[in-house]
Amino acid sequence: MFAHLKAVWTFRYFWMSLVRMDLRSRYRRSVLGIGWSVLHPLAMSAVFCLVFAEIMKVQGGDPAGYPAQWRWYAAYLLCGMSVWSFIQTSTAIGCQALLMNEAYIRQCPLPYGIYPLRTVMGTGIHFVISMAVVVALVCVMKGTPAPLGLLWAVIPVLVLLFLFCWALATLAAFATVYFHDTAHLVEVGSQLFFFLTPIMYPRTILEAKGAKALVDLNPVVVFLELIRTPLVDGTLPAAQVYVQGVVLTLAAVGLAFGTIGWLQKKVIFHM
Repeated sequence: MFAHLKAVWTFRYFWMSLVRMDLRSRYRRSVLGIGWSVLHPLAMSAVFCLVFAEIMKVQGGDPAGYPAQWRWYAAYLLCGMSVWSFIQTSTAIGCQALLMNEAYIRQCPLPYGIYPLRTVMGTGIHFVISMAVVVALVCVMKGTPAPLGLLWAVIPVLVLLFLFCWALATLAAFATVYFHDTAHLVEVGSQLFFFLTPIMYPRTILEAKGAKALVDLNPVVVFLELIRTPLVDGTLPAAQVYVQGVVLTLAAVGLAFGTIGWLQKKVIFHM
């Protein structure tokens, strides 16, 4: 594993140039450029706010004041949408990470972790921009830069989330080489998991419907609590949630490195 990490760092200029190339290609001749990266979660959050903030009676800020409730729910929802989008997009695009870079793989024996990293770095840039919007929205909501005081608790979680997304992208990339329907399964599965994840509503609603076991087994919920609780609610999550996040990330990263070590010499014959 350490040798692989060293090789990834050695070729850092190569994969960083690939990330820059992807961003330039995606936003070439675009008026807003990278600003489009937050348009989708902002638009979806606005629609959900208009529909669910009143129907579900989500309370936040001043319970008696609808504007305060709406602003709280907007920050709550946008944060959830940003985290979900980062995980889902990294996994979905990661399915093609090896197939899309087949020419590089055949020409030069670079470490395989580079190609999912290329995907996650691109989606990670969009995610960081979205989170900056969340912080700004919470500051406006509370009238003070309140969430800035707990950023120290969020930044390490972002690192864990990045590693977790890289592991998912790596596993999806290898699975797609051997089973090309993986991308379609990820797309269908993400649509199902979206409504089984407390993004639009608190987890208590899912638990009241008898889905507590599914919520507890959903890894996205852990990262949602670790990021959304400090930023939106202004409190720290329970210590056990941090432990769950670390264990989950280490397990996913270990599985990803194990897969690379097991299949890196075989996968080329199936591409």
